[in-house]
Amino acid sequence: MTITEPVRDFERRRRDVLARLEREADIWVATAGADGVPCLVALWFVWHDECLWLATRFTNPTGRNLRDGARARLALGDTRDVVLLDGEVDSYTRETVPEDAALAFLAKTGWDPRGDAASYGYFRVRPLEVQAWCEQRELPRRHLMRDGVWLAGQGRGSSRSRL
Repeated sequence: MTITEPVRDFERRRRDVLARLEREADIWVATAGADGVPCLVALWFVWHDECLWLATRFTNPTGRNLRDGARARLALGDTRDVVLLDGEVDSYTRETVPEDAALAFLAKTGWDPRGDAASYGYFRVRPLEVQAWCEQRELPRRHLMRDGVWLAGQGRGSSRSRL
């Protein structure tokens, strides 16, 4: 999107976000430990059953933070086309991860953490808040989801739908 293109409406931005979640392979993952020290890493992900699935070691800072803090902020894009997702995290060992989620992760990334070191785990992030904007002009209506519910129409007497 360039500065000369019209501002996208809510539905267009929502479709664009969902398309990016299907298409892109890497996402920035921001967490914090109990001591408040932030951690930011890029991880592979898959969008499956309206959640993002990540895999990393339980023994590294991101894995510990995801498991213990149960919250994360995820980001796609550059400064001109941003998607921010805040969500709740559930952790799974390689033995407890739902088979369909593990297979979806394998199909997208080509990697199956279940066959790797035992310290690898899966993390399901259920979006609670989603923001998306291209350039400054879309900032005023950047919120697409709150409390896990899509905000259809941005407050013009519109309906809200669960993710």
